[in-house]
Amino acid sequence: MKNVTLIIMALAMMSAVSMAAPPAHKYVGAEVCGMCHRTPKSGEQFQKWQASKHSQAMKVLSSPEALKIAKEKGIKGSPDQAPECLQCHQTAYGVVASLLGPRFNKDDGVQCETCHGPGGDYMKMNIMKNEKEAVANGLVLLSVKDGSAEKLCVTCHNKKSPNFKGFDFKKMWAQIAHPIPAQ
Repeated sequence: MKNVTLIIMALAMMSAVSMAAPPAHKYVGAEVCGMCHRTPKSGEQFQKWQASKHSQAMKVLSSPEALKIAKEKGIKGSPDQAPECLQCHQTAYGVVASLLGPRFNKDDGVQCETCHGPGGDYMKMNIMKNEKEAVANGLVLLSVKDGSAEKLCVTCHNKKSPNFKGFDFKKMWAQIAHPIPAQ
């Protein structure tokens, strides 16, 4: 009977381990993404991000305007430390430190991985060259056609934002679009 109990316990433990969620992907940071995504062949995507307001999302929280808005909205302390602000202005806000790679910089604002998922498991060239494998390893592909791009954008660009004045997705998408050029 003792052996049967041990076997049942061992099977239960193996089952629990196999049902556990896979480990979360690590964030690598925009600078790491930029190593490959800054060439003309890639559409100079990194430079487009650098020139965008997304790359300045953390810096804006230290501005006098942000301090004024935070005070008006009853946010205690500095906006660059406030969860209400960081949830949209900082990639990987609230993620455990062990999931942040050594080159990840929280002060880089809304980075590549906010939209495309943590890159730690898809960033290798051999994986990125295979779209299915990249997606299986955490790459998030957004599409205007299926609405996934707009759905993600409006998680921050909405009426909860203290300075929301409407959001014209098509107009804003045109400002941040960064497709890979046709070969």
